[in-house]
Amino acid sequence: MQVQRFAGVPLDISDFPTRHNYGLALWQRHLERILGGWVDELGVPIARAHEVTGFAQDDDGVDVELSDGRSLRAGYLVGCDGGRSVIRKSAGIEFPGWDPTISWMIAEVEMEEQPEFGVRHGGGIGPVGDGRTIRVVLAEEHVELADDPTLQDLRQALIEAEGTDYGVHDPTWISRFTDMTRQAASYRQGRVLLAGDAAHVHPPQGGQGLNTGLQDAVNLGWKLAQVVTGTSPDCLLDTYHAERHPVGARVQHIALAQNALRGTDPRTEALRDTLDDLLGMDEPRRRYGGLVSGLDIRYDLGEGHPLLGRRMPDLDLATSDGPLRVFTLLHDARPVLLNLSEPGGFDVSPWAKRVQLVDAGHDGVWNLPVLGEVVAPPAVLVRPDGHVAWVGDLTDSGLPDALTAWFGSPTDA
Repeated sequence: MQVQRFAGVPLDISDFPTRHNYGLALWQRHLERILGGWVDELGVPIARAHEVTGFAQDDDGVDVELSDGRSLRAGYLVGCDGGRSVIRKSAGIEFPGWDPTISWMIAEVEMEEQPEFGVRHGGGIGPVGDGRTIRVVLAEEHVELADDPTLQDLRQALIEAEGTDYGVHDPTWISRFTDMTRQAASYRQGRVLLAGDAAHVHPPQGGQGLNTGLQDAVNLGWKLAQVVTGTSPDCLLDTYHAERHPVGARVQHIALAQNALRGTDPRTEALRDTLDDLLGMDEPRRRYGGLVSGLDIRYDLGEGHPLLGRRMPDLDLATSDGPLRVFTLLHDARPVLLNLSEPGGFDVSPWAKRVQLVDAGHDGVWNLPVLGEVVAPPAVLVRPDGHVAWVGDLTDSGLPDALTAWFGSPTDA
């Protein structure tokens, strides 16, 4: 999918300085299959079809209650259980925001008659890709909040919207969603944390929900691992809320704006036309393209080099072992100190078991999405989530502090 969209206005990001300067239109079931396969390869135990009904936490851990009467003991509990999160509610975390004004029905089904594929106002109908299954998204006449629409509900909605139900049958699944926009007041309550839709829900315009939830998980995962293994103190987990809550709030703001522009009345259409003209200009296009794609995210790690807190560019490096891409260094979820000045100048031996030190060179200009060219730094410390934690040189005394803050005390090495 070669464009991002803001309120339906295309935002071409093909000139962005990134290897993947496009959106990826990947069905959720394929994404789940790919990520699930990766988890299986890592040997992570999964108890599927076991509903969490509640929990109790103390100073040492969390007792998680399951629907079959069993309980599990864990050091921490992360609620990734969606907008109606049992874990968020049980933790007593408030979920302020805006109530829904519209609901949509969504389903993957088979049909006896082939409909005309394409986008309609408030939805669309199109093939999934297996030659049989068709995905249907329909705006409903009234706001519906019931969790489980039936096949008969879908038939009736199709007749109201299309004049026929196309002989719909054999649904793979049927669900509904709304434009409710809410965000958890806190992403952490003791040993309980929230990620994904459990932490934030909003209308789907712009397709930012999936990216935001995955970025939550990537931000939290390495921090939680370091705390669980005793590498870092528990307070490292506080940076999860500090970094991700502002990102979620901004996504909600964008989603509210886009949802307000979905109307078909002349005033809204005139506003959309004006926005189309504005976003056709390079600077606004780049700014909003970076915003919707998430490529402009910067965590507030203080003042300094423009790279600080931003996603490290995936540069082509020259090393003593041959050419290397930056992001290949992150595949094992280990941080890396990238030394681009004189080899052998940095000593990270107290953190050697945790932090990779790579001496390398890079020819060419450093470019960042939205910002453009930046001055190439002598050295950068890159976190496992790809964001830059420190920028400096041999004379900068801040490196040991950054290493300790993010990757634990040197006395624990």
